[in-house]
Amino acid sequence: MGKVIIPNGAEGEEAVYREQVIREYGGNPFIEALPPIYAPEEVVEKLAVYPPYSEEERNLDAHYRIHLTQKLFQCFQPLPQHLDLESRISRVIRQGYLPRNPISKEYVISLKDGYRAVQNCDINANQQFRTTACGFTIIGVSGMGKSVSINRVLSMYPQVIVHSRYKEQGFSFYQLVWLKLDTPFDGSVKGLCIDFFNKVDQLMGTDFYKKVANSRKSVDYMLTLMCQVVRNTGLGLLIIDEVQHLCGARGLGDERMLNFFVTLVNTAGVPIILIGNPKAMSILQSEFRQARRGSGQGDMIWERLQNDENFEILLNSLWQYQWTRKESVLTKSMQELLYEESQGIIDIICKIIVMAQTVAISTGKEQVNEKLIRQVAREHFQLVRPMLLALKSENMREIAKYSDICTAEVDYGKLVNQEKLPVEMRMRIKAMKEQKEKREKENKASKMEQALGKLVELGIEVSKARKAVEAVLETEGHNIDEGQLVIKAIQVLSGNTTEKKPKKVKTTPKSENDLRYIVEEGRNQGKSAYDALKDKGYIKGERNDTLFKAV
Repeated sequence: MGKVIIPNGAEGEEAVYREQVIREYGGNPFIEALPPIYAPEEVVEKLAVYPPYSEEERNLDAHYRIHLTQKLFQCFQPLPQHLDLESRISRVIRQGYLPRNPISKEYVISLKDGYRAVQNCDINANQQFRTTACGFTIIGVSGMGKSVSINRVLSMYPQVIVHSRYKEQGFSFYQLVWLKLDTPFDGSVKGLCIDFFNKVDQLMGTDFYKKVANSRKSVDYMLTLMCQVVRNTGLGLLIIDEVQHLCGARGLGDERMLNFFVTLVNTAGVPIILIGNPKAMSILQSEFRQARRGSGQGDMIWERLQNDENFEILLNSLWQYQWTRKESVLTKSMQELLYEESQGIIDIICKIIVMAQTVAISTGKEQVNEKLIRQVAREHFQLVRPMLLALKSENMREIAKYSDICTAEVDYGKLVNQEKLPVEMRMRIKAMKEQKEKREKENKASKMEQALGKLVELGIEVSKARKAVEAVLETEGHNIDEGQLVIKAIQVLSGNTTEKKPKKVKTTPKSENDLRYIVEEGRNQGKSAYDALKDKGYIKGERNDTLFKAV
């Protein structure tokens, strides 16, 4: 896709229309201009973020390596719930666009009705609009990466698509594919509306914010205008984060805002995703649940990770980033300990590993072990420790004290209809993990073969070279670079290793005909080795001082 600068706005992408496999999606520019529907393997590849890393970074000075540990926070390992999230978003965007075909007669009529609604300040106008939009909610404990995950999925979609021609006909339109807002801390409807107009202006080059921010326009007017802007921009998906802030809304603020979300779904046809922690549960069991009753998408309850293969996949991805001098092996015991100290909360897992490496580097210990993990968890996570202990105890009364983590003892009712990821999807992720491990083994084998090749070029027999390389790999590990591997192998072959050699027992020759005995006896008599051997008849002719020195 080509890039287009929108006047006074952001950067958009030129529309590229794709042939649709699903017949119902064809003939709609809004849908055809979207990225393709990706297979699970493609989703994993697009979502994953593995920061660049080199073993040589572990040789840097400590103050550099402490900075490098922060790269761990950039890592994003796709898990089954992330694939589930991507699939849901892919579906709701397209389903929301089905009745909103911009080249259809019905869409033009809805725009006219919306204009009249703004003039009359009638938020409930256009009720006859047929919508297939459906939203869902994401509820989960803090630290599970809800917002980060939604941002990763949204990054797969251009935010603004610029249309100019469609099927040889002029079609000028700026399509706003998605928009993400945070609920104001005070839970005010007006604050949310103003944030909406401000972000639309930044992207589309409009001036709605100036019209409403400093005016005395009523909240009802703003909500009505917001509906019309949704229609005019072809908004495909609206995400509202931090919904738990509605709990602090004064009066009927939370009910009013939720009713408005329902109106947006029903009259503007835009799907809405609400994201919050367990504090938002009671709010989301009210009016918004009724609007989504027949959606079929279900809602996502993001519990903390269990100590299973998903936790292992995440740990393996994080554990490969080590900046301590000595490498630590991720044993089963270490995995159990990390789960115990984090209770499966992703943010805490990352922070424990980063802090442990930081402490190991700064103290000169240069290796992460179980004792250090316990120390870091005890000393640096004091504020969250009571919550983690509550989770560990599985005591519902204790867990209830921390509303931010309380997803138990709540009557979810019909709110929870979480779709389980098919077993075959888990198998695919496991297969991809095994494929990655296979590539790593091949790289290690390649490193060994290259080292052998260089040693053979130096005239060393293959069998001896192989034994030396294997000995080095056994003591140094497979993370040693190729150059060091060759050098240490040569040291092994020449006997110049850093290992202490056993002392040789000095033996004294006993035979009088033994040259060593003759030289030793001569030394005791003050003779040089030359003179001692000459006296015994072993040397004939003149002495050559360039060859024999006094010993």
